[in-house]
Amino acid sequence: MRSFAYFGIVILGFLGLVGSIQADLQMGFYSNSCPKAEKIVQDYVHEHIHNAPTVAAALLRMHFHDCFVRGCDGSVLLNFTSSSGNQTEKTAPPNLTLRSFDFVDRVKSLLEAECPGIVSCADTLALVARDSIVATGGPSWRVPTGRRDGAISNATEALDNIPAPTMNFSSLQTSFANKGLDLRDLVLLSGAHTIGISRCSSFSSRLYNFTGVGDQDPSLDSEYAANLKANKCRSLADNTTIVEMDPGSFRTFDLSYYTQLRKRRGLFQSDAALTTSSTASAIIDQLLQGSVQSFFTEFANSMEKMGQIDVKTGSSGEIRRRCALVNS
Repeated sequence: MRSFAYFGIVILGFLGLVGSIQADLQMGFYSNSCPKAEKIVQDYVHEHIHNAPTVAAALLRMHFHDCFVRGCDGSVLLNFTSSSGNQTEKTAPPNLTLRSFDFVDRVKSLLEAECPGIVSCADTLALVARDSIVATGGPSWRVPTGRRDGAISNATEALDNIPAPTMNFSSLQTSFANKGLDLRDLVLLSGAHTIGISRCSSFSSRLYNFTGVGDQDPSLDSEYAANLKANKCRSLADNTTIVEMDPGSFRTFDLSYYTQLRKRRGLFQSDAALTTSSTASAIIDQLLQGSVQSFFTEFANSMEKMGQIDVKTGSSGEIRRRCALVNS
């Protein structure tokens, strides 16, 4: 999501039933061609992520945004070049607040030094996202590899495909369904908002101009809204102030996000939208009645599923030498 700040084991037979999700990836894809690949990623993440723990949420968000546009093909990593004449996904409004591209680039450079031209940027991003969440105490999930990199990156497609923080429930459900993800996936992947930060510009209309007449979103807890106005987003024009998406728990991957939803303290309109559906609300209640470990397991299933949206495999795409540029 645009707000997805900033997102286990899936039954393999299900993959063949969903058009947007492919089962051409495999665990240990690089075991022969680059046997140290996954260890290189893991070691770098574990060595550096603790220096900037909020990077984990940023990398997870980047992976989500990548997968929702042309599938998980690393297209979000491409820079605009004058020769292409095309504004890439990076320049689209929902991606202007993406960060930590340099983190992915550093990991990719280590992989290139070990095995030139073998490990894709798409796989690098998928592995980095998973390992960074694990390193900060969150869930792990299976990351089958073998993705290849796309050569097309279009800002308009990013704007059209990445779910917005202002979406209502119907729009969210349609956006996820278009990628082969169901309602449970929507609720679970929204749970990634338990970590990370956002800027006021992603939600300040809820505080100051919800329907265009200077009003406040009535679905937002009034005490929470007053606190945000007084201490964080002091005007509708504020587009720089940082706000925790899960107040008091934004560094911990837990169930607190869903607790906040039940208190009407979801930061984004898209968060609050989950509680407008009786089915989604029932899933939220079920998660809150269960254990953190149960949430981790379900979140892992949805992440593995998301990570296989419209992947390029075999002879499709390429293996970029540098993630920001297509091969010449």
